[in-house]
Amino acid sequence: QVQLVESGGGLVQPGGSLRLSCVASGIAISIYNMGWYRQAPGKQRELVARIPAGGRPNYADSVKGRFAIFRDYSKNTMYLQMNSLKPEDTAVYYCAGGLREVAYWGQGTQVTVSS
Repeated sequence: QVQLVESGGGLVQPGGSLRLSCVASGIAISIYNMGWYRQAPGKQRELVARIPAGGRPNYADSVKGRFAIFRDYSKNTMYLQMNSLKPEDTAVYYCAGGLREVAYWGQGTQVTVSS
């Protein structure tokens, strides 16, 4: 059974940082295309960052230079380091993975950026 479990969300002030984690079980993230998505209230889910198996990370324009996606193969865990957070980054963040299309989703973790 495949599970993706996110953690690390919370309330942070503008300009602050958070690191999200996604622990995978049932799949080896080293061979899967992995990514982080987010969904703000009243908006569609959007891709934030993805890291293809054996490839280089790529990012949505809105987070370039502020967010970094990376993996720890020894822990089968993917991370999203978020710096210089803005109120518009407020959303539920989801971990996702698949061999081609997204096949698996986590349950989501709330990130709220507010003073």
